[in-house]
Amino acid sequence: MLLTRASEYALLSLDSIRKSDSPIGAEQLANELCIPKSFLAKILQSLAKQGILESRKGAHGGFILAKDINEITINSIILAAEGKTPAVFDCTSYASTCPNGAIGTCAISPFLANFQTRIDDFLNGLTLGDIL
Repeated sequence: MLLTRASEYALLSLDSIRKSDSPIGAEQLANELCIPKSFLAKILQSLAKQGILESRKGAHGGFILAKDINEITINSIILAAEGKTPAVFDCTSYASTCPNGAIGTCAISPFLANFQTRIDDFLNGLTLGDIL
C-alpha cells in the first residue's frame, strides 16, 4: 500500500498542532495547510480516536497533542489516518490482505513476510519526534 494523502495530511497537521500554544480547530488547520476541511476533520477525529490527539470543545476548542511527540509512532499515525496497517505489497504476512488467500503456500510469502516485519518494526520504532 502506498501511503495516501491522508497520512501526509495527518503528519502535516500534527506538526502544526505541536507548534501551537493553544488548541487548533479543523477549519483553521484546513486553511493553514490548504486541505479540504471535511477530509481533514475525518483525519483529525481518527487521530483523536486513536489517542494521538485530544479534542477540546468550546469557543477556544480544537485539537492538541494527547502525548509527547516522542511517544507517537509513525505507524500509529498511519494506522489512524489510513484505517489499516500499512502493507508494502497487496500480499503480505497479513492473511486479510493476501488477494489469493495463499499465505503459507506462496513461494515468495516468506520473503514478503520478512520484509513487512522489517517495515513494521521501522515504523513502530520511528516517532513523530524523530521526523520533526
